[in-house]
Amino acid sequence: MSDATTWRAWLLTDAPTSRRHARLASFYKGWLSLRGNTMAMVGLGILVGLLLMALFAPYLAPHDWKAQDLGNRLQPLGSPGHVLGTDSLGRDILSRLIYGSRITLYIVTLVALIAPVAGLLVGTIAGYVGGWADVVLMRITDIFLAFPRLVLALAFVAALGAGIENAVLAISLTAWPPYARMARAETLTIRASDYISAIRLQGAGPIRIITRHIWPLCISSLIVRVTLDMAGIILAAAGLGFLGLGAQPPSPEWGAMISEGRRFILDHWWVATVPGLAIFTVSLAFNLLGDGLRDVLDPKDGGIE
Repeated sequence: MSDATTWRAWLLTDAPTSRRHARLASFYKGWLSLRGNTMAMVGLGILVGLLLMALFAPYLAPHDWKAQDLGNRLQPLGSPGHVLGTDSLGRDILSRLIYGSRITLYIVTLVALIAPVAGLLVGTIAGYVGGWADVVLMRITDIFLAFPRLVLALAFVAALGAGIENAVLAISLTAWPPYARMARAETLTIRASDYISAIRLQGAGPIRIITRHIWPLCISSLIVRVTLDMAGIILAAAGLGFLGLGAQPPSPEWGAMISEGRRFILDHWWVATVPGLAIFTVSLAFNLLGDGLRDVLDPKDGGIE
């Protein structure tokens, strides 16, 4: 029997010998389930390609993303030396698209680190403490949910000032309420469980119960929600860039590229269409991966618990 077969049998066993063994086996079974979802793997492949493109942008970009050549402006698709054409300043669209992937990943990563964490904190505190804390925190959450995300983000950016960092902060401030709602619902269910009562009898305090026993059970739902929300976050960032409130010129942010290309949409459609297709592709990839992760991580469907 080969080593690979031995490892596979060890990971697929129904009788794990330790907690670490059980976690590895659960992770491996989840990966097998995800791998069996063709569309989720397509989404994962696109996102891995985006990550590699951002990492190796200096080697993949055929030109300097900010180099201008007014004598070579608005070249069509397939032009010699410019596969995706050039913009109104003669800059290579492919190079700007490749470097723009770094900005997209930067925004997505920061928002994914800020909004879910803030929502998890607010939701678990409201659900576990209850009483006036629950009422106050949930009413604040309702206020944020009452406004459309992009409109609220525009208000925050207008107050904070234009710029990519302020755009990230504004999007994060508008993205946390759904995570708080989800975490509160999960906490209310878990708080009433018998094993939480047993933990209290053993002398565990609220902080230990929340961090060691409630948060781990909320993580799977949070991961799925974050993945599915990434498309909306990318569109919000692109919308702010389109309106001139996000990344500032000459930054190759995809929304700003669409904004610049809208002036030539009738005669030189590719200037705005190419970055638009990039946003569409990445948003679709996150949605496909999110659907696959929901099937894997939902305990009701036999996923990872």
